[in-house]
Amino acid sequence: MALIVPDVLEESCATRQALERLASKWRVLIIYALLAGPQRHAELRRRVAGISQKVLTGTLRDMESDGLVQRRVLKEDPPQHVEYSLTALGKTLQEPLAAICDWALARSADRR
Repeated sequence: MALIVPDVLEESCATRQALERLASKWRVLIIYALLAGPQRHAELRRRVAGISQKVLTGTLRDMESDGLVQRRVLKEDPPQHVEYSLTALGKTLQEPLAAICDWALARSADRR
């Protein structure tokens, strides 16, 4: 079976569009955090070191509009309680991200 290499340099390439959506380090780190299960905003902020509240909120909104994250309101009355979880689409990223981790660990071991 031949490897098909997409033309990621073309703006209309689906692979390029996916890479652009996932290129943010915050998105990938949030996906890693949510692989452990649903979490509230404050929990995510503690787990994802270095992210500001504003950036976390904006990134979660963008990921929700892309269909990667689901936002669920647990308590409507102020103070509102909301939790975030990966959608089925978001969970499909677990295997590709694991492959990247395996690759990084192998390169790290090669350098020792």
